[in-house]
Amino acid sequence: MPEPIVVVGCGGHGREILGILAAVNAAGGDPWKVLGFLDDAPAGPNLRALDRLGVAWLGPNDLLGELDASFVIGIGDPRIRAAVAARLDPLGRPAATLVHPSATVGLDNHVAGGVVLFPGARITTNVTLGRHVHLNQNATVGHDSVLADCVQVNPLAAVSGNCVLGREVLVGTNAAILQGRSVGDGSTIGAGACVVHDIGPGRIVKGVPAR
Repeated sequence: MPEPIVVVGCGGHGREILGILAAVNAAGGDPWKVLGFLDDAPAGPNLRALDRLGVAWLGPNDLLGELDASFVIGIGDPRIRAAVAARLDPLGRPAATLVHPSATVGLDNHVAGGVVLFPGARITTNVTLGRHVHLNQNATVGHDSVLADCVQVNPLAAVSGNCVLGREVLVGTNAAILQGRSVGDGSTIGAGACVVHDIGPGRIVKGVPAR
């Protein structure tokens, strides 16, 4: 019996997650029935894109409390995703964990609710992913790393082993975080940056090495 689910966020990130749900169903995994999208203020182009995909906008985010369904937050910005999660998690609906069929998950990992692994994402062994962590296309996370709630790892980024990423960290496309480094809450690692030293909270760093 397909499990009902709604995607929160009508933008491109949310519509990519719709593709992950379709891929999971096509691969014969636990089936999902997409009821539609929730969004407090959907933009016109996004609504038209949903219409072309044949999926409905159901209403604002708080409508989740009236639905008997799981949910996934389809918002790429980690700070906005965290704010939405703070509103929706208390409603008691289950946050779905989605793994694209081409993603790989190694041994003895802890993956919390709301995690999304996009196509080609990789986690190896003894990795901990907090709630609503998103690993985008072809992103990798090495052994014994810990990613706190609402971390966003953008496409082709690499988090090496024994790293610790705080809440709402954004790792930009093609960035690399070297072995054993830590990144504080709310920091942003710019696209293509290489983190060779620990980064404190609330920082924005870029370059090689990242500064």
